[in-house]
Amino acid sequence: MSSTADSVESRDQLIAVWTRLVQDRGGQTDTDNGVSRMWADSIFGFWNAVTLTGVDISVDDLSDQLSRAALFMRDKSQAGYLWLFEDLLSPQARHELLPRIAEAGFELAFSGRGMAGDLSIPEPHHPELKFRRVETDDDLVTYGEINARAYGMPPEAGPAALGGSGLWRNDAYAYIGYRDGRPVACAATIGGPDSLFLALVATMPSEMRRGYGEAVTRKAIYEGIKQTGQRRVVLHATQAGQPVYERIGYRTNTPIHFLQPVQH
Repeated sequence: MSSTADSVESRDQLIAVWTRLVQDRGGQTDTDNGVSRMWADSIFGFWNAVTLTGVDISVDDLSDQLSRAALFMRDKSQAGYLWLFEDLLSPQARHELLPRIAEAGFELAFSGRGMAGDLSIPEPHHPELKFRRVETDDDLVTYGEINARAYGMPPEAGPAALGGSGLWRNDAYAYIGYRDGRPVACAATIGGPDSLFLALVATMPSEMRRGYGEAVTRKAIYEGIKQTGQRRVVLHATQAGQPVYERIGYRTNTPIHFLQPVQH
């Protein structure tokens, strides 16, 4: 794919899959003149998402869309993220990105990269882990709690993340890695248009750099490919996670900036 095509795929998979996930949490989704809003107003902040839908977005459109997104987000009771796919901006908009972000009242929370690839993953093993698919309400809570801990969210965000979800029990290939009976890492793939989407990969902070996150990620990818026959996997990586996915064989595409309104 070209750089633009990869970036469009990255954005479109986010919108398609996140719409399902946010609606599963009782949230509302819509698109208004270049701004897609997928918002559950959840304490689990990843279920509160906004992104821009255009290609070759001009400076003026960028300013307008960022301003409208900030107004929408400030009206909500819970915080979330605007996912900004840099390669979908015009060259001039990319050049002026930082001042335009500031003018709209946003600040950078963290950055990452879009990634994708067509790979065959051998059935994974890790000498210290046992993998368990998410099937029960307790599993859902555990999966959410690992994510809440990993991303610095409040404790109550864990049960709120996935609790009671039929979608995550039935339609996601979600796995938790256990060491000596304790949950240490998790990852999931979900079928999207023409590909699998890798989502909510997390490792307990005290268990990082032991290969647990990579092992459970490989498990989720392996099972997703096995069950759906879809070999292409699209994902959005944090800077910390990017080397893991590169080892698996995925390639980077667009930079992604996760923005939040400045708190006054």
